[in-house]
Amino acid sequence: MQPLEIETLLREIRLVLPEDPGIYKYFDQNGKIIYIGKAKNLKKRVNSYFTKQVFADFKTRLLVERIRDIQFTITNSEQEALILENSLIKQYQPRYNVMLKDGKTYPYICIKKERFPRVFSTRIKEKDGSLYFGPYPSGRTMQSILQFIKKNFKLRNCNLNLSEKNIAENKFRLCLEFYIGNCKGPCVGKYTEEPYLTDIEAVKLLLKGNYSQLILALKNSMKLAVENLEFEYAQELKEKIEFIQRYKERNTIVSETITQLEVVTLRTQDDLSVINHFKIHNGVIIQTHAYDVRRKPHQEDAEILIAAISKLAAENEDFYPEVISNISVEATEGFLFSVQVPLRGDKYKLVQLSEKNCLALLKEKILQLDNKKRPDFPEVIEILQKDLHLKHPPRHIECFDNSNFQGSFPVASMVVFKDAKPAKKEYRTFNIKTVEGINDFASMKEIVTRRYSRLLQENAPLPDLIVVDGGKGQLSAAVEALTDLSLDTRLPIIGIAKRLEEIYHKNDSVPVHIDKRSPSLKLLQQLRNEAHKTAIGFHRNKRSAGTLKTSLTEASGIGKVTAKKLLSHFKTLKNIEQSSEEQLIEIIGNHRAKAVINWLQENKK
Repeated sequence: MQPLEIETLLREIRLVLPEDPGIYKYFDQNGKIIYIGKAKNLKKRVNSYFTKQVFADFKTRLLVERIRDIQFTITNSEQEALILENSLIKQYQPRYNVMLKDGKTYPYICIKKERFPRVFSTRIKEKDGSLYFGPYPSGRTMQSILQFIKKNFKLRNCNLNLSEKNIAENKFRLCLEFYIGNCKGPCVGKYTEEPYLTDIEAVKLLLKGNYSQLILALKNSMKLAVENLEFEYAQELKEKIEFIQRYKERNTIVSETITQLEVVTLRTQDDLSVINHFKIHNGVIIQTHAYDVRRKPHQEDAEILIAAISKLAAENEDFYPEVISNISVEATEGFLFSVQVPLRGDKYKLVQLSEKNCLALLKEKILQLDNKKRPDFPEVIEILQKDLHLKHPPRHIECFDNSNFQGSFPVASMVVFKDAKPAKKEYRTFNIKTVEGINDFASMKEIVTRRYSRLLQENAPLPDLIVVDGGKGQLSAAVEALTDLSLDTRLPIIGIAKRLEEIYHKNDSVPVHIDKRSPSLKLLQQLRNEAHKTAIGFHRNKRSAGTLKTSLTEASGIGKVTAKKLLSHFKTLKNIEQSSEEQLIEIIGNHRAKAVINWLQENKK
């Protein structure tokens, strides 16, 4: 594709990006993923790459220059987007992820493999048998979990070697953490290994996301504490349960009970169908795919879904046998999968999320198709159409202006803009033929009549809009000309007054004021200025030529024909003065050349 086509495609995708959390993928010209990122708001994050400020970063500029396509997947939360981002980065290893993140890593919670295990945060994963949970998108979120663990499980945070021998030999003393209630003193044998490991197992359940199992165990302990009249301890357990329930609601990625599952959903509008696919493994979305299909007449959704599932299964050797969807599929010969349509629960929520992705992609594709059907013209044309309340986009505009010097050498100009750009080959200049003296209104009527009577005779295309440089008087004269030609109802026409940039419509005495910041007013000003410049230039040349021609014909031996030849060739008096005798002889002959030279010498005196 050409650079302009690529820019248009990327702009169209960015326009329909949802304001939801999710991940985005950038592709190069070969269809290869070059960057994967996560976002709390997909629209804001992706658009931030295309602002002027981002180009100050050389590395990011290299990435943006190579983007040829953008795809996205909506998730339920930023945490879910982080997990999906990490999974996809491991799978595809995009070129620019390492470069742009500058080695940044996300924090984990570690349960150290040692006697009386410690629980702490780290960004470095060591292969020593320790357990790591995360990564966490926010250090604040991770610290709140660690604070909860510290407050409720009283685990040690020192790095002492708590071997049986060292504890038995009383090598350690109780520290401040014990006395302020943050530790139960395993270093001196006050907290034995068995209950300590029981608490560690509870922490593992919390960090793994096995909330239901942990909550059930805590509720049983709370019930037992109440029966034993240990109300203070029961209150502590109740607070633990409430914290875990809140945390569960915020951070469950999919569901702790869903291990291996394929989600394939389909949404259709007219003849376009969009399929979205999630692969779920151990409660986490680890793969996403999206397709759009042009459906054939009378083709059913179920038929398209079966084809999509078959394609996914053929391309992925580890395609799971359990498939859920929003479309009911009957068993057919050769189709090996049983497709369920859940109506409630976690699986139903997954189908809803997948459908949400379908709808977002469908919106993007429909917008792209609509833009292809629309004429390709600049946005300013649409704005001008709206500001002037025109029925059709003013792609072809013609603007008129006239000029004279104290009634002498009256001329006019017409400039043509197509798709908001000057079409200079179609500019025209006019000598005013029927008007004597200073009469700008009559001059305007003459040139408008001449222009459009000729277009009618030649059966040439008429403009979408006529602009007259002037106020109500100039506009009325032009409208009279159009009325005489029976074009007043066919051609929209406006006048633009210079002083206050007022826009006049025909038969309307009240002017329209367009916002001074509007690009449509800037386009009208450009038209008016271009017409004025062309008229002034033509008038200046005619005036100079007229003055020179009169002076030359006053010289003995030089008539109108000779003067015309000189003016046609040299254009200005200065060029004639600087020419050589041989050049003059070549143009007008020896006798007349000597007459011109004598005249020039006399005028220098």
